[in-house]
Amino acid sequence: MRFNTLKIFTIAAFGLTMSLPLQAQTKDTKKDQIQDTKNDKDKSIKDQVEQSQKAATVFTEIMNTPDKGIPQDLLGKAKCVAVFPNVLKAGFVVGGRGGRGVASCRNASGWSAPAYFNLGGGSFGLQIGVQATDFVLLFMNDKGMDSLLSDKFSVGGDASAAAGPVGRQAGASTDVKLNAEILSYSRSKGLFAGLELQGAVISPDKDDIREVYGSDATARNILSGSVKTPASVKAFPDTLAKYSTATKLSSK
Repeated sequence: MRFNTLKIFTIAAFGLTMSLPLQAQTKDTKKDQIQDTKNDKDKSIKDQVEQSQKAATVFTEIMNTPDKGIPQDLLGKAKCVAVFPNVLKAGFVVGGRGGRGVASCRNASGWSAPAYFNLGGGSFGLQIGVQATDFVLLFMNDKGMDSLLSDKFSVGGDASAAAGPVGRQAGASTDVKLNAEILSYSRSKGLFAGLELQGAVISPDKDDIREVYGSDATARNILSGSVKTPASVKAFPDTLAKYSTATKLSSK
């Protein structure tokens, strides 16, 4: 009887000893899986993080030259700002994706998280000969902002647009342009100027939005401020806040 008891105890002890490394291995495996998932997530949004940073860089460079940049009074009245860095000529010629960018809108808590958009189509005059151009769009009133919140719209078609004035005091003498829902600008080879971006089609990049914010997110709820800004993509709204007070404007 004692022998049997000792035998059972020995077998149980051996089994417990063998299970401990297995349990530790299982925990390590789970940790590795969690870390791998995080790494995959970080890699999947790397492109979106870069888009926010590129837009922030373009806007910073423009605003750091106030005598040749966006008038401060106009920026202060804009309800939303969109920046499309490095838009390629080929996208307009062959009808493919011309460029990608981000937009942010004012809300009660500040500038919203960046929503991702595609830009394509349109007539750009002499700009069509440029290989890569940065575009900046100011959405000046509720109707302009509503167009940005829609599923797709054309600049100058669904929303009225005008070439934005340039320079420190330029906004004061351009009352007619204040009636436009969108003021548009371009920068190429260092030259920043207003541009009539007639016919350009802008639509939310749903894949990018889903990558960053999840499957339920839309451009509308992101720009309305109901979605928290992930730290990884704060570059663009933080830059807008640096150059313009992020206070929600009254309706016009």
